[in-house]
Amino acid sequence: MKLTGKQTWQFENPLFVHSSGTAVGPKEADGPLGQYFDIKHKELHCGEDNWELAERRLMEQAVEQCLTKGNKTIDEIDLFLAGDLLNQNVTANYVARHLSLPFLCMFGACSTSMETVAMGSALVDGGFASQVIAATSSHNATAERQFRYPTEYGGQKPDTATFTVTGSGAVLINKEVSNIKITSATIGKVADLGIKDPFDMGSAMAPAAADTIAQHLKDLNRTPDDYDLFLTGDLSGVGSPIVKELLKEEGYDVHDKHNDCGLMVYRPDQKVFAGGSGCGCSAVVTYSHIFNELNAGNLKRVFVVATGALLSPTMIQQKESIPTIAHGVVFERADGGVNS
Repeated sequence: MKLTGKQTWQFENPLFVHSSGTAVGPKEADGPLGQYFDIKHKELHCGEDNWELAERRLMEQAVEQCLTKGNKTIDEIDLFLAGDLLNQNVTANYVARHLSLPFLCMFGACSTSMETVAMGSALVDGGFASQVIAATSSHNATAERQFRYPTEYGGQKPDTATFTVTGSGAVLINKEVSNIKITSATIGKVADLGIKDPFDMGSAMAPAAADTIAQHLKDLNRTPDDYDLFLTGDLSGVGSPIVKELLKEEGYDVHDKHNDCGLMVYRPDQKVFAGGSGCGCSAVVTYSHIFNELNAGNLKRVFVVATGALLSPTMIQQKESIPTIAHGVVFERADGGVNS
């Protein structure tokens, strides 16, 4: 791996997505991408006794699907990288307990999907591991209980609010040739424009996404024409127009090449306010639909930029503004076996 420019890692060895797995809740299964998800639950409890156990089951199932589709056993995996939205990353920690693998717990809020992929790729590229699983998850009810109001409270929300995705995604990274290659990653900087409203994450996170995309293009001396898609994580209906305007001010027009996972995972009539968000948002969309498009050759190069709001209820109660971050990974179509 080499550092190119200020923030971009270019991987020197061929790295590939060997396989991926996804598990989602009922609203996600009923959305426009429902056909692409591996496991679809009909109710939010996912067969468990509480919300937190349900989220844990989602991550365990995503990892199991990743292993099964990749024809790997758990004993063949060198390292597990994972994180989630809950305090002390309890979903990832308890899944790691179940898997009994060497484990690095990571937290980047909703940017965790690409943070784990970037770090996993760097470790494989550097020879510190051969088989790495990167995973993340979120659950609508666990996130609401922790960050806002429990679902049972029935609190009203503004149109700028996002709807936390119930889902988990896992990806296996190694050097075994497949149709999806991981070529570079851009590590984001924390941005904070003073926004304090936890019900307006799109506006808060858009500047971080714009900064990471612009820096990536500068570091690699590329233009938007070098990409088929710039996919942000969970800016949804509020943040997506903002990131496009911010990039246009920087001289990068991505209007025709940008989409957002939070806008893709649900239909407008599903009553999700501004769209989807959460650690699982970018993971389930990227590791299912986007990978399918890369496998099919419909996409050649995609820059996935997962966005995260680094807030906590304590800081919001203390009237602090919301720091945000965005990490991006480039996935490219390669000629090889299709396992994902």
